[in-house]
Amino acid sequence: MTVFNNDDQDDELRDIRKKESEDLAKILSEKYELPYVNLFAYPINIDALRVLDEKTVREAKMAVFDMTNKKLSVAVLSPKNEESIAIIDSLKEKGYTIDMFMVSETSLEKVWARYAELSKAVVSDAGTINISEENIKHLQEKIQNIKDVTSEIGGLVGSNEPNRLTKIMEVILAGALSLKASDLHLEPTEIDTRLRYRLDGVLTDIAVFDAHTYNQVLTRIKLVSGMKVNVSGAQDGRFSIKMSGTEIEIRTSIVPSTYDDSVVMRVLDPASISVELESLGLHPRLLAIMEKEMNKPNGMILTTGPTGSGKTTTLYAFLRKIYNPEIKILTIENPIEYHMKGIVQTQTDVKKNYTFASGLRAALRQDPDVIMVGEIRDGETAGISINAALTGHIVFSTLHTNNAAGTFPRLIDLGMNPKIITSALTVSMAQRLIRKLCVHCKKEVPLEGHEKDLAEHIIETVGDQTYFDGIQREKHYIAVGCDKCNQKGYKGRSGVYEAILSDEAVEAVVSNNPSEREIWAAAKPQNILNMKQDAILKILSGTTSFEEVLRVVDLETDY
Repeated sequence: MTVFNNDDQDDELRDIRKKESEDLAKILSEKYELPYVNLFAYPINIDALRVLDEKTVREAKMAVFDMTNKKLSVAVLSPKNEESIAIIDSLKEKGYTIDMFMVSETSLEKVWARYAELSKAVVSDAGTINISEENIKHLQEKIQNIKDVTSEIGGLVGSNEPNRLTKIMEVILAGALSLKASDLHLEPTEIDTRLRYRLDGVLTDIAVFDAHTYNQVLTRIKLVSGMKVNVSGAQDGRFSIKMSGTEIEIRTSIVPSTYDDSVVMRVLDPASISVELESLGLHPRLLAIMEKEMNKPNGMILTTGPTGSGKTTTLYAFLRKIYNPEIKILTIENPIEYHMKGIVQTQTDVKKNYTFASGLRAALRQDPDVIMVGEIRDGETAGISINAALTGHIVFSTLHTNNAAGTFPRLIDLGMNPKIITSALTVSMAQRLIRKLCVHCKKEVPLEGHEKDLAEHIIETVGDQTYFDGIQREKHYIAVGCDKCNQKGYKGRSGVYEAILSDEAVEAVVSNNPSEREIWAAAKPQNILNMKQDAILKILSGTTSFEEVLRVVDLETDY
């Protein structure tokens, strides 16, 4: 007598159906020329599921199964599904990069089943902190200055209020957004931990935490940033805050210090980089020159300066200025700091050997009109960038040199042929960021003594004196401090700039491997203000102070 085991038969039947389903997905992947993946053998990223809700993905027969920063791995049953196409297009508009894969229906069902875990997931899972718009508005109404942040945090530290830790995190982040901090620092000492915001480029003390509270805050930061909680050492992570339809990304860096882990959280608010070219602080004559050079059919424009001098903001302003639907713009960045609608942005990945150089090579095969390279740091990237500029592309990039003239020797040091540098490089521009005096409390004082001598000496070096027509030379302004500027005397920032065009005179000296002083001499007839001259103009115009300029620009040394 034969005995049949129904359970074994059911298992065997399921295996057969699963294999048939996977085989069909493989066949379709070849037909549609999309990579195939078996999600039963692939770890599912729970944070990736949060990008789309369960109802949406089930109706569209798709799923987001992995996520790295703004890069999504998307599984589809059919790339021709109209609902899938519409959803993928909307994700791209939000700044996501999409890698699409063909999968079986059984693979999709495996991913969909994981949505049940989201309801059990704690708030501190890495990915996105959902702070309601009402909460943020309420906090922003209360947080108008540094004292308000300090007071709010002080009231929570040591209290027994429910969700105390969550509220401390909300105040820290809402305070940073309200005061427009570019980053915030948590620095442990022997007895406590100091919270500082970087406001207008300068670190400012905000609050102090006791060791116990900081330990709890540190754990929460690690959790929301996707870091290992039980590891004390260097780690990097990220999370996002969604507010009013805008996603503000927070990049977290943790390094071990003498007493505990030190934290820096960088705030990447799209609003902070949405600065129009006309608002950067370029002198109208330099602005006209830059607009003319950007509208040429080819050439390379380089911005130079130290870290934190606003180069990235300037590059994005260039891209916004020239963007129109009739041209293709492609960027290679590390990392992608801000997402712009209508352009293709890619991020370097050393682990996958996707460097600036290899990314640039790949970009050229995409037939772009404009290429933005985050940074030229080696000869290979410099060479490809120059060749791209010579073959019908506009190239924007950055270079680490102290001034505009230093660009040419730097490119020669990287192995570039001096005779072709000036054929490709149309403009070299250097910049620094200075704080602007608070318009509500700045104080007028006479221009006298060493400061008067210094200003007059620098003005005398300007070839075209019409720059200073109508500019008074008898007074300047100093910072005072008021409630409007958090008692700092400064509010907002502007750039100071200098630029050199690659004209015949500059080309003649560059071919002989010149010094920076020789390049400045050759460029003098261009009558473009150098950084010192631009800074003095902004001082006399009341934009900033001598004290602030001397913090970032050497006014004493002649070029």
